This record gives sequence, structure tokens and C-alpha cells, in this order.
Amino acid sequence: MYNTKYIFVTGGVTSSLGKGIISSSLAVLLKSRGYKVTIQKLDPYINIDPGTLNPYEHGECYVTEDGAETDLDLGHYERFTNVRTSQANNVTTGRIYQAVIEKERKGDYLGGTVQVIPHITDEIKRRVKLLGENGEYDFVITEIGGTVGDIESLPFLESIRQLKWELEGNAIVIHLTYIPYLAAAGELKTKPTQHSVKEMLQQGIQPDIIVCRTEHDLTESVRDKISLFCNVERASVIESKDASTIYEVPLNMLKEGLDTQVLKKLGLTAKGEPNLEKWKSFLYKLKNPLTEVTIGLVGKYVELKDAYKSISEAFIHAGATTQCNVKLKWIH
Repeated sequence: MYNTKYIFVTGGVTSSLGKGIISSSLAVLLKSRGYKVTIQKLDPYINIDPGTLNPYEHGECYVTEDGAETDLDLGHYERFTNVRTSQANNVTTGRIYQAVIEKERKGDYLGGTVQVIPHITDEIKRRVKLLGENGEYDFVITEIGGTVGDIESLPFLESIRQLKWELEGNAIVIHLTYIPYLAAAGELKTKPTQHSVKEMLQQGIQPDIIVCRTEHDLTESVRDKISLFCNVERASVIESKDASTIYEVPLNMLKEGLDTQVLKKLGLTAKGEPNLEKWKSFLYKLKNPLTEVTIGLVGKYVELKDAYKSISEAFIHAGATTQCNVKLKWIH
């Protein structure tokens, strides 16, 4: 019944681990293998959209081609994949509740009691499947905002649990987590990850792949421990070490075999290596500039660089194209 494959990306231990970058990097790898991919973001806050949010709190508001005011992660999605996003690619709790309440007011529920399950979760599932129903994409990657354990994320996690069941072999969950390094003990600690996965298991979700953000290389014993305690295959424990630029992450994920693990879990055969020549060329130019220029950027919210994310990224891309190192001087 379903041709489209769904990949859900959740985060644990702490926020701001880079779910958007991991999602975008995976999309790059799948796209370079010839698949059609799109990414959507589910945000747990009750605002209808980020248009009214303080830039200091949430960074920039990314406006899509159809005029939708969305999360800044959609900018990353577009920059990495060159696939245009729309209102369907960003859904907030506020928008979900607004839709359900409007239906209730119109009498669509025929006087029935409106509840989180099934009404809210059904609306979330409808929005998730919206992008995959027109047959335009082979993969829909859905990033769940926030951190596992947040009270706001519960309806989204319940919806994922139901979808994994309904979509049978066509849906997997990637859990992004953090492996802290304790300098005093001189070792990486897996306990926060174990607790994070246990929290997911309490929601009825078993992650298929665990991506570990870390500042140090994962040792074999650390990988074995995560595999053992989190019920995932050894090859499905993926290291995501800090990179000098976010544009290195797709190549790091290729090295770790994230895309091949995803294809394997979804019953697809990985044919050869993805074609990343253009990406490697862009990265080489970015890392080997021939000239340098300093540009003053005047703005109202310069204390938080994310408030002007698309502008600063545009300078990075323009600099890479011309092999010029652009130094931005932020001026209030």
C-alpha cells in the first residue's frame, strides 16, 4: 500500500544536538543515491508558527516559497538538499490543536468527546503522511523537535509509535543522543544514552539506529555497550563527532554507514557508493580559500547569530563558490 518510506529522527539527553543537520545529511546521502527525499519538522511548542517568536529565543524565522513562516531548520533542509519546502514541512502543536478545535466547532466529530488519542494523534499522523501521499518522494524524513522526556513531545512520540505499527516495514526511528566525556575519569559515559532510550521504550518505541554526538572517538567497548543496553545492532551505533563545518557531516555519516543502515532497515539494497563529487568540490573550496574579505553585517539581533542564519550561510556559500574566506563582523 505504501511506497514512501518514513524516517523519524528524535533527540535525547539534551537539545541542540543537531537533529536538523543529521536529517539533512541523511537526505543528501539518499538523494545522491538517486532517491527523492523531503524533510519535515514537527515542533512541540503551542505557537501556531515561529512568526511571532522572539529571534533571541528561537533564531530566524525561515520563510518558504509559499509564504509559510517556519523553523530555521527548514533553511538547512533546503541548503543541503536543494529541495524546496512548504507549509507542509513544518507543523507545530499549536497548528495541530487549532485544526482539531476548528473541526470540533464545525461538528465534524458528531458530538463525540475530543481527546489527545485518537484525535490529536490522528491529526499529527495525517500531517506526517501528507508529503508521502502524492508519490513525489521515496523518503520522508520527519524530525521531532525537543527532547525525549519533554511533556510537550508525548503526542508526537505516541503518533510515531502508531505509525511504526501501521506502516509496518516502511518506517524506522533514528535516535540522536549525546555521549559526554568525563575528563576526571578520562572516559566516555553511555548512561545518559541508556536512560534516553529507556524513556523511548516506555513510550513503546524501539530506536532502529542510534547516532551518538561526541567530542571524542567512540571506542569499540562504548559501541558494544550501547548496542547491548539499547537493543540495537552493533553496526547501527553511529558516531557523529564534532566537525569543523556542518557541511562535513554528510561525508562523516557516509563513512559511518548511516545511509546503508537506513536502506538495510527499510529492506532496500544499497547499490554502489553515492555520487558526492559536487559536494566534495564545494567542501574543498570552502576549506581552501584563495582570498579573504571582511564584511560588516548590521542587524538588530546580532547577539544571537542564529537570528540571521540564512544570511550568514549565504555568505559561506558565496565564499565557497569564489574560494574566498568571508569574515563576518556583526554590528548592532
